[in-house]
Amino acid sequence: MSDSGLPPLWEVRHSNSKNLPYFFNTETKESRWEAPEGVDLDKLKAYMAESARKPGKIRAAHLLVKHRGSRRPSSWKEQNITRSKEEAIHILRDYERRIQSGEVSLGDLAMTESDCSSAKKNGDLGFFGKGEMQREFEEVAFALEPGQVSDVVDTASGVHLIQR
Repeated sequence: MSDSGLPPLWEVRHSNSKNLPYFFNTETKESRWEAPEGVDLDKLKAYMAESARKPGKIRAAHLLVKHRGSRRPSSWKEQNITRSKEEAIHILRDYERRIQSGEVSLGDLAMTESDCSSAKKNGDLGFFGKGEMQREFEEVAFALEPGQVSDVVDTASGVHLIQR
């Protein structure tokens, strides 16, 4: 049993789409929302509370536009995304212009236009630390000042605008 209170081979991970912790077995690759059998719940609660307070975590929101070359070219809005990467960047540039002009906030735009399920939370991804997001996304997010919006960020998921 580890300091987390989890049985061997289990670890706690964070779902970016649901902004919730989940449990992952590193050997079988099983993931689940419920704690695995044999967990020490008191240790797990203490571990989770401590990890949420660790320095080095930031909170960010994003607006994602997927394209046909994205890792999963579908979303809650569109079952089969067929736009090109260039079209996705063009769409995102228009959103960027609207945000910078003060016409709309990233969060409000994300609610209706983002291809990520975080749209229902104004694009909010919650708190995350280094190593929890795709490298390209993480590098930009950690370099932003609070309140700052990024330029277009290209990842395997699609193209993003990120706001810290």
